[in-house]
Amino acid sequence: MNLHEYQGKEILASYGVTIQRGKIATTPEEAVKAAKELTEETGTGWHVIKAQVHAGGRGKGGGVKLAKSLDDVKKISGEIIGMDLVTPQTSAEGKRVHQVLIAEDVYEPGDVEVEEFYMSVLLDRAKGQNMIMYSTEGGMDIETVAEETPHLIFTEHIDPSHGLQGFQARRIAFNLGLSGKAFKEMTKFVAKLYNAYVGSDSALFEINPVIKASNETIIAVDCKITLDENALFRHKDLEAMRDIREENATEVEARAVGLNYVDLDGNVGCMVNGAGLAMATMDLIKQAGFEPANFLDVGGTADAKRVEEAFKIILKDKGVKAILVNIFGGIVRCDRVAEGIIAAKKSMGDAMNVPLIVRLQGTNAEIAKELIDNSGMDVQSAIEFQEAADKVQAVLA
Repeated sequence: MNLHEYQGKEILASYGVTIQRGKIATTPEEAVKAAKELTEETGTGWHVIKAQVHAGGRGKGGGVKLAKSLDDVKKISGEIIGMDLVTPQTSAEGKRVHQVLIAEDVYEPGDVEVEEFYMSVLLDRAKGQNMIMYSTEGGMDIETVAEETPHLIFTEHIDPSHGLQGFQARRIAFNLGLSGKAFKEMTKFVAKLYNAYVGSDSALFEINPVIKASNETIIAVDCKITLDENALFRHKDLEAMRDIREENATEVEARAVGLNYVDLDGNVGCMVNGAGLAMATMDLIKQAGFEPANFLDVGGTADAKRVEEAFKIILKDKGVKAILVNIFGGIVRCDRVAEGIIAAKKSMGDAMNVPLIVRLQGTNAEIAKELIDNSGMDVQSAIEFQEAADKVQAVLA
């Protein structure tokens, strides 16, 4: 689950991480009010107006601008709020901006002592350890740094049985070329940042840039946080931060009815039970020369109502030209699934207007095939994996 920058900074601040302070606004008038309050609280004279969308590269699309007066704050906020922001990480249509963060300016004009760093905390799945990735090249796309100057990217792996050690935080500060007060401040910053990552059960922290200000304070200027959805049951306060306006509408609808759905760009809809089988089914579709239109795991309960909801979700994608149902009957019997498919197809009528291939394997698979074959409906059944792929190929050839 992705968070907005201002939400991520709230988490960081709660763990003692020093952040670029700011206030959220949804109208130009609120922006001016926020700027005035921020000036009183921080003494900042200039303000940074930041579009709040779930996408990186906001500055490249005109979503991050500096305001040198309250008139600028109102004018720039009015331009950004309501715009469809296009960045390297959005579609061509962009993302609608509903709110802006009015942030203090932490860069003093003409200050050459400010240094920018990159820092992220994430899981290294290959090693089964969290790691801190960091670089002296803050403010740049880390992908560009990795491609052009890979020697400037450092990593620090953390043993889960011991956690982040003091010597590791000091090594990070040393590799960033810091000394004196800034060195000590960075070691504290790293420790608090890692505690925030673990404490919030996050999948990713990315701070770009982290700056060393002229007074040698270490500050998180930007913040991208992705929470681990599997751990949200432990963090109801963080779950409440979800902004469904930023998410795929069909995926939101699917989640509301208990379906695990991810929208893709292909033409063959998939309905499967079990994540592993779903991945194998998508591979099968690609080997047949087509592209999966979605990942959809109906779970262990594939009754008529659930199947119908799944079909409706799949068919919201107008690019779907056929649907492949691939169910392994273990906990749920194949004949029960077949009955659910037949009932759902009858209920949907003309709404089910694409070829349907059903592969049922496992308990009572033969009975299920017979039920589908004798249903009188235009449903093609299969038992073997390759048989299902061949039938998909036949209907779309």
